[in-house]
Amino acid sequence: MEQFTAAVARQPDNELFRFSLAQSLAAEGHAADALPHFEFCVAKKADWMMPRILLGKLLLQLNRRTDARPLLESALRLAVEQHHEDPEREVRALLAELSPPGKTS
Repeated sequence: MEQFTAAVARQPDNELFRFSLAQSLAAEGHAADALPHFEFCVAKKADWMMPRILLGKLLLQLNRRTDARPLLESALRLAVEQHHEDPEREVRALLAELSPPGKTS
């Protein structure tokens, strides 16, 4: 994680460094610390699916379901547009869990 922290410190506008740092933080159980870095990535690139999925999943872990839904819906749209079948299935499953009983996404 230190190498990614140092890379972000050197180049704070580099979305790839931010993404790597966010992944590292999330993997080490620092979800709240990872959020702003994933948010940066989402804001920087409108067609980047993975930060939306990972940010949505982190928000779900933090019980911020309302915040997670639009990110996951956006990620689903991108997965379909970009023909990413595995992420599409994963996001559809996450959205189905968010839907009230009797409804599907």
